[in-house]
Amino acid sequence: MRVLLISTYELGRQPFGLASPAAWLRAEGHEVTVVDLACNPLPRPAVEQAEAIAFYLPMHTATRLFLRVLDRVKSFNPEARLCAYGLYAPLNAALLRRNGVGTVVGGEFEQGLVDWARGDGPDRASVSLARQRFLVPDRAGMPPLAAYAQLVTNGATQRVGYTEASRGCKHLCRHCPVVPVYRGQFRIVQPEVVLADIRQQVAAGAGHITFGDPDFLNGPRHAVQIVEALHAEWPELTYDATIKIEHLLKHQDLLRVLKQTGCVLVISAVESLDDSVLRKLEKGHTRADFEKALSLMRDAGLEMSPTFIPFTPWTTREGYREFLQALMQLDLAGDVAPIQLAIRLLIPEGSLMLEMAEVRAMIEPYDHRALCYPWHNRDRSMDQLCIAIQETIKREERKRSSRLEIFRAIGELAQAGSFPDVPMAARATIPYLTEPWYC
Repeated sequence: MRVLLISTYELGRQPFGLASPAAWLRAEGHEVTVVDLACNPLPRPAVEQAEAIAFYLPMHTATRLFLRVLDRVKSFNPEARLCAYGLYAPLNAALLRRNGVGTVVGGEFEQGLVDWARGDGPDRASVSLARQRFLVPDRAGMPPLAAYAQLVTNGATQRVGYTEASRGCKHLCRHCPVVPVYRGQFRIVQPEVVLADIRQQVAAGAGHITFGDPDFLNGPRHAVQIVEALHAEWPELTYDATIKIEHLLKHQDLLRVLKQTGCVLVISAVESLDDSVLRKLEKGHTRADFEKALSLMRDAGLEMSPTFIPFTPWTTREGYREFLQALMQLDLAGDVAPIQLAIRLLIPEGSLMLEMAEVRAMIEPYDHRALCYPWHNRDRSMDQLCIAIQETIKREERKRSSRLEIFRAIGELAQAGSFPDVPMAARATIPYLTEPWYC
C-alpha cells in the first residue's frame, strides 16, 4: 500500500506525529511518504500516486490549514482513502466526515493507522487510549532539522530536535484540548524508544531537544529516568519541557535534577494572573502559586517561559493593565513571547468550557471555518484592544523590535499613554525558540 502522511504545521518542530506512524506503517511493509507542508509545498506526484492519505492534526492551527489544502488533495487524487489523526481529529470528527475523510483516529493513533492501512478497521471515528509498545520513530524523508525552529541563547543558535516521552495528561483543565480526548489519562513512550529517537536526532545535528509532552512531570519517575540517561550519554545536550505550575511545586525537589541534566527552559501554561479566571479554567494553581514556582525556578538556576491566555470573556481593561504591570514587577517583560500578550481563549468543539452555563450563554453558534465557538467580551472595546495588540506585534516584529520594545508598545496601547514607567531589570536574555509556543 502506498501511504502518504501529511502534516500542515506543528510549532516549527520536525513532527513526531509523522515519524512515529511512519515507523509502524513501514514495519507492516507499506511504502510511506511523509510531507511537512510547513517546510515544503504539496507534492502533486506523491498525492496522485498514494492509495491512502492521512493528515496529522495535532492542534487548532494545523486543522485550519488542513481545511485549506484538502480540496487540492482530493482534486489531485479523488480515489485515495482519506484519514485524519491526532488530538484535533476526534474533536472535529463530524466536520472531517462531511469533507470526505472516511476514518478519524484519536488518542494513541499508531495502531489505528496500521488497521486503517490494512483495511481492517471500519470507516469511522475512534479514540484509543490503549497502552502501546512504541517503535523508534522513522524520520527518513523528513525535512532536515535546520528547516525548523532553532534555540537562541545569548545570540548563538542551536539545532533543535523534538520528541515525546508521553501523551495525554492527568489533569482536567477546562480549556485544554487534551482533556476531551484523554479524560485525565496519560500514556508513556518507553524510555528506550525516547532515547533512540534522541540519538538519531543528535546524529542529525541536534544540540537541544524539546520534549513535547503536555506535561513532562505527569510521570516524574519516567521523566527523571529519561533525562538522567540523556545526560549520561550526551553531557552537553540541553533540553526544554512543558511542566504545570502545580507540578513545579509538588515536585520542587526535582528542579535540581532538571538543572543538572541540561534543562535550560521550562514552559508553563500559567494562563492568567487573575485567580477568578484560574478557577474558571480549573488550572489547579493560583497567582501566588505561580510566583512561588517562579522563585523556586530562579533559585534552582532554571528559566521559565510562562504562556498566557490574557483575553478571556472575563478580562477587564484594568485587569489587563494589572497583568502587564505584574509581568514588569516579576521581571518577565522581556521573557514572555509577545504573542502571549494577545492570545484569546479558544473554545473548540468538545471543550469542557462548554459545561459552564455562563459560557454556553455567551457563545455564538459554532464557526465551521474558525473551528471554534465565537464569543465577545462584555466590554467590546477589549475585543478591539486584542486585535490592536495583535496588529502591533506583527508590525513591531517586522521591524525586528526586541521583546522589551514590543512590550512597551503594548503597554502604551493598553494604558493610553499612562503606562507606569517601572524600571525593567537588565537580565541576560533567556534561551528561547525562534518559533514561539502557540496553538
